[in-house]
Amino acid sequence: MIVSNVSLTSCTKADSAWCAGGSEGHLETTSHGTLSPTGHLVVAVCLGFIGAFGFFNNLLVLVLFCRYKMLRSPINLLLMNISVSDLLVCVVGTPFSFAASTQGRWLIGPAGCVWYGFANTLFGIVSLISLAVLSYERYCTMMTPAEADATNYRKIGAGIGLSWAYSLVWSVPPLFGWSRYGPEGPGTTCSVNWTAKSANNISYIICLFIFCLILPFMVIVYSYGKLLHAIKQVSGINTAVSRKREHRVLVMVITMVICYLLCWLPYGVMALLATFGRPGLITPEASIIPSLLAKTSTVINPVIYIFMNKQFYRCFLALLLCEAPQRGSSFKSSSKVNRPFRPVRRTNDNNLTFVVASVGRPTTCPANPTNSAEDQASSDTPKPIAVSLVAHYNG
Repeated sequence: MIVSNVSLTSCTKADSAWCAGGSEGHLETTSHGTLSPTGHLVVAVCLGFIGAFGFFNNLLVLVLFCRYKMLRSPINLLLMNISVSDLLVCVVGTPFSFAASTQGRWLIGPAGCVWYGFANTLFGIVSLISLAVLSYERYCTMMTPAEADATNYRKIGAGIGLSWAYSLVWSVPPLFGWSRYGPEGPGTTCSVNWTAKSANNISYIICLFIFCLILPFMVIVYSYGKLLHAIKQVSGINTAVSRKREHRVLVMVITMVICYLLCWLPYGVMALLATFGRPGLITPEASIIPSLLAKTSTVINPVIYIFMNKQFYRCFLALLLCEAPQRGSSFKSSSKVNRPFRPVRRTNDNNLTFVVASVGRPTTCPANPTNSAEDQASSDTPKPIAVSLVAHYNG
């Protein structure tokens, strides 16, 4: 039986069996009522802004990707996957909760509630896993001792397929009896049933919290932590320029982590409190705030991962001004050494350009990848020497 803090006033007569509890409706009521009319109005306004800005931000990202060929790189395809999942939340989820908030009750019945809960869980997990895959891909690109292939979509395609398959693995079980989807908070949104105290429900919520919130967060922190550590190594090569870039990357990474936690951690904590806390601990007013914060990720993700990217930003300006986008240099010289170095790898994922080079006396870093390969071929004195990483941040 699903236990919820939804009051009878949030249900229509047609759905009275669904709301009355017992074997037919799977819902029980508590002493906690729904929000006040003013509260529902505030929630509706917030959902309206989130839905509108989330829709237009993510739609703009997709338009830019389709409009400008220079953006069609493998790593950007992963960013498109995030935008698609966020856009679908704004299309098939937010409008229903917005309409419900304007009326103070759920409008499309039990089947619609199950659909809403399933769709939002599916697309939300896709977005979270895609963020983790994106961070890990950037980490692997940095560490792999080979030049990145800008035309190889196989690896990114596998990552996108993994995000959807992984999300289905965790969003489908409530449809078949491992927990349930039902109303949450003031009764104007639906999600996984957080409040049932059965072992069946608790086991699902614990797994969902670990594998769909904590695990992606750990991957993001580990991957960007390694990336930031690599950027810090540049400080010993060119202090003036690299420290500025190190600071910019640090700000970007901290922003990503803070926004991830701000959007999703309150919702995860609320779910755990509803699951393990005493009945009625989470009031409708307290539960609606984490739900709104989680939905703001559809607005924040395009800003952080897309519009902080200079390549996308140039294309955005070009679209506004109806002109060709400016092309920025993807490779810049950052240090000088006295003898030829042995370039191992150069990659460019639109935000960072990495060069792994043997440490030696300062000389001029070759700007032409072809000449770099010729210099490597002419070098026949391999020695066990230290290795340093030079990274250029283009965002």
